[in-house]
Amino acid sequence: MRKIVHRHLGKVVAGGAIAVAGTAVMVGITLPGSVSADESGSTGQQTAQQAGQGQGAVQPGVVEAAPAEGDKGTGRDPLTDDEMERVERIALNPQLLRSGENAEGERGPERINVELAEPDADELDDPGAPRRAEATFYDYKNDTLVTRTINLDTGKVEQTGTQRGVQPPFSRTETVEAAQLLIADPLGAGLKADYKDATGKELTSPDQLVLSGMVFRADAGTKPDTLAKCGEQRCLRLFSKVKNGPWIDTRAFIIDLSTRKVAKLG
Repeated sequence: MRKIVHRHLGKVVAGGAIAVAGTAVMVGITLPGSVSADESGSTGQQTAQQAGQGQGAVQPGVVEAAPAEGDKGTGRDPLTDDEMERVERIALNPQLLRSGENAEGERGPERINVELAEPDADELDDPGAPRRAEATFYDYKNDTLVTRTINLDTGKVEQTGTQRGVQPPFSRTETVEAAQLLIADPLGAGLKADYKDATGKELTSPDQLVLSGMVFRADAGTKPDTLAKCGEQRCLRLFSKVKNGPWIDTRAFIIDLSTRKVAKLG
């Protein structure tokens, strides 16, 4: 590969030499070269923990029409694929589907995570304790995290919590949408130029990159002012790598998925 001229983003670097690695160590993230949104598809287990720390509004239990159960786990076994699909169908009731909005601006909230719920304190030693799951969604309509707890035995929604200002790890769909917004924005010109320098090809799709993202929260000194609500709104700092190629430093670009706007840190 020919030598890269530092004229665009100025940060196209091969392998582990990229300076972003030092930043990643300080903030405690994993870069996409080892575990990425492309390769893992998982957002981690901290989502449910974050959701449980806020003050969620508890609503009366609602019994949904129970879908076919399929394969079932027992006890503290991880959720089966059939259970995860069933939980998502139960959690996404008609009201949530009608009123919610996902990262692409379409109807229905963004699915963040579905995982086995922790048992209640008085059920820890009970082998017959109900098996429950937590489904977590982000509603871009009003920047709200929605968590629903479902009893897998009865199909009953036992609890619904809503929180603002809680930012769980990003889903694969959100990371791809952020990259698409950057590529389409005038601020993405440097990214596209560096990609062409590295590969000789045009960058037209997020599928050409290995992507990862971390939550960005604004502080008192954050510039530009258009990023002031990041933390209340869903803002992503993007990390990108050419597939089978070098890193491209996109750390300075913040994509506000709530407003669908791109900004460069001043």
